[in-house]
Amino acid sequence: MDDMLTIQAVMNQTTRKNISTVIGQFGKRLFGFIRQRVRSEADAEDILQDVWYQLTSTIETEPIEQVSSWLFKVARNKIIDSYRKKRPEALEDALAVENENGELNFREILMDKSGDPETELLRSLFWDAFKKALEELPAEQRTVFVWNELEDIPFKEIAQRTGEPVNTLISRKRYAVLHLRKRLNSLYNEIINY
Repeated sequence: MDDMLTIQAVMNQTTRKNISTVIGQFGKRLFGFIRQRVRSEADAEDILQDVWYQLTSTIETEPIEQVSSWLFKVARNKIIDSYRKKRPEALEDALAVENENGELNFREILMDKSGDPETELLRSLFWDAFKKALEELPAEQRTVFVWNELEDIPFKEIAQRTGEPVNTLISRKRYAVLHLRKRLNSLYNEIINY
């Protein structure tokens, strides 16, 4: 019976009441559906808000038959979209360099406090390569990477400082991480093949 609920295309008092009814009728169930498929409650809330926004936008232009099916289809699409969005890559992803046998992990070398001369040499080689790789980056990529990754400044704050869109900053950081990963992988191969 819920699937048979229809919302008219004209936004009037009746339509607003229908929207309230739909939210009351499907809100909890839809939130539960979304929450099971995303990483956090905040992500689920964001996606649910996107679904409600699309609902209000759509009913202004066309009627919706089978509201339940429509809502869950939109929610599924929004979940898929959230996974397709570019996720900022982290420095630790670049540090997770190891071969098929799991040998030599830069993360372990950097965190090793043993004072072993060989480990100290490897650590020194890593930081030299890392600094050189950072210097090779275009200034915009280097700045975003340093601010976000090393100084732990959120993208929103960087966007406010620079006036650049968050997605542009995320993209710049991604290119920086890819470059650093490539350079660190080169160092890794040199060490392994030495």
